[in-house]
Amino acid sequence: MTDFENNKEFVKSPAVSMPSLCKFSHDAMATTFEIIIQSDESDYAKRAAIAAFDELDSLEQQLSRYIENSDISKINNLSRGEIARIGLPVFECLSIAKNIYSQTNGSFDVTIGLLYDCRLDERGKNRKPSEAQLTFARKNTGIRLLELDPEEYTVKLQGEKIQIDLGGIGKGYALDQIARLLQDWSIEKALIHGGFSTLLALTAPAGKKGWPVNISNPMAPGKSPSKLLLANRSLSISGLQKGQHIIDPRTAHPVQAKMAAWACAETAAMADALSTAFMVMNHNEIEKYCQENPRTIAAVITEHAPDKILYFGPWQQIGLVEN
Repeated sequence: MTDFENNKEFVKSPAVSMPSLCKFSHDAMATTFEIIIQSDESDYAKRAAIAAFDELDSLEQQLSRYIENSDISKINNLSRGEIARIGLPVFECLSIAKNIYSQTNGSFDVTIGLLYDCRLDERGKNRKPSEAQLTFARKNTGIRLLELDPEEYTVKLQGEKIQIDLGGIGKGYALDQIARLLQDWSIEKALIHGGFSTLLALTAPAGKKGWPVNISNPMAPGKSPSKLLLANRSLSISGLQKGQHIIDPRTAHPVQAKMAAWACAETAAMADALSTAFMVMNHNEIEKYCQENPRTIAAVITEHAPDKILYFGPWQQIGLVEN
């Protein structure tokens, strides 16, 4: 569930050329988040952004598996049959992830941590796991191993062990919460992103149909980017860094056929998770998903045709203009 090292090459927003823009940035979740607000009241926009970033920091403390006392760490330390009480953010993330797991036939699975860990040595370098390590990881991977209680906000572990990693949905969920907070502050015209890997557009800027966003393919430097106009939608990109960092939960093997995948959906959590799922799913599965969910749109770059972006679904809905 790892994104490109430099997503600015793949997703760009030229919104800086618009009038009355207030830009604010903050480091969290191992990346830089940015809030761009169109407003004539810069001081008010700044206070709202500070409140949003405070919420972001709070979310990181709950969602990260690398923070010792986070809710995710509580779950990851459970033994079979044990129960952990968690906060609303983690419960919502797990509930969304469970739904996407079902919709994508297991292509997106936040319980994939053991499959990642068994492929790393003590120094964090890639290694080939033993059959015993791989068998143990596969046996203890699957969101079916988590029993969620929506009344008590508890999680019960049905397996021997589990390692949840919200890296493929956490930033998107955080963007949705930032958007909700900005709207509570009566701020509607805004574009927010987490390291350019996931963007969430609120209401379009004044006089525009949407926030202008470009999709570029650095493997085809001579080709002009595709232009999107985003409003009340999210766009997310997933892809491969050096090495093999995206695992197919269904096979337990690294993804190799694709170099990048985009997903456009109505929430950032959905787009974030689906961009990872589309890295795993084959073309027929992606096409079927987009047909069954017409508000979701996809694009991929494959190893066989790295200079071409393949689109799935009605991209004209969000103003795609291919040059």
